[in-house]
Amino acid sequence: MKIYLCLLTLHDNVFFATREMGILFETEKYLHNWALSYALFKGIVIPHPYRLQGDLAQKPDYLDESREQNLIHLNQAKIYVFPAKPIIWSYQINTFKAAQVSYYGKSEQFEAPNYPKNYGRAKELAVGSQYHTYLIASDTVTIPQWIRLGKWSAKVHVQAFLIPDTAIKSLSGDYICDHPLNPIDLSPDTQLILYNRIVMPPVSLITQAQLQGNYWQLSGDDWKALKSSIPHLPNQVNLPQGVMYGAKQLITA
Repeated sequence: MKIYLCLLTLHDNVFFATREMGILFETEKYLHNWALSYALFKGIVIPHPYRLQGDLAQKPDYLDESREQNLIHLNQAKIYVFPAKPIIWSYQINTFKAAQVSYYGKSEQFEAPNYPKNYGRAKELAVGSQYHTYLIASDTVTIPQWIRLGKWSAKVHVQAFLIPDTAIKSLSGDYICDHPLNPIDLSPDTQLILYNRIVMPPVSLITQAQLQGNYWQLSGDDWKALKSSIPHLPNQVNLPQGVMYGAKQLITA
């Protein structure tokens, strides 16, 4: 088992509509692990058909084993990506003209002088924002240095650091995880006690969670050595063991 620390730096604005409040489309400051997983491994581990047609083109297939593009491929490859936590982030709000369609608000005619009644504002994560996350693999894995993320396929730089085995302890009991988690991906053996909820599609994340079960603790001198060269890392990190995509849903099924 290998654990990688990944640093992400945005080289374009990243946009995904976490919340739609009237004409404002807001992007959450956290990066969802399912989106990151597709960005990192689509076409490498997850099949990437050249073209989808018909009903399949617009339906999510995250955990559907009958569909070609699903996250179960990463479970089979024993790869898991945690959500990304912001280190330094800022926003940029851009105004766009909305199409005049029946399902978007109230259809109105555009009026002079070059100012539409139908418009929207996108609150996007700005260039230069930085994130960190963790990636688990059963063996060495190739992690791309550049990925495309979000609705605009924004360019993101990825730096991956292999965490030494001497910095990883396997423990069991009550612990607190400061890093964001996807509750659907937690092992059925992990008990979730307290948490803060981050509402975002397709599955809400949690942070500041108190859990019970088996976990990895990243600490010690080798972790401090890695931390000295990478700013903003906590002195100690606790991550749940047994995570896999849709773990709770797959066990129930």
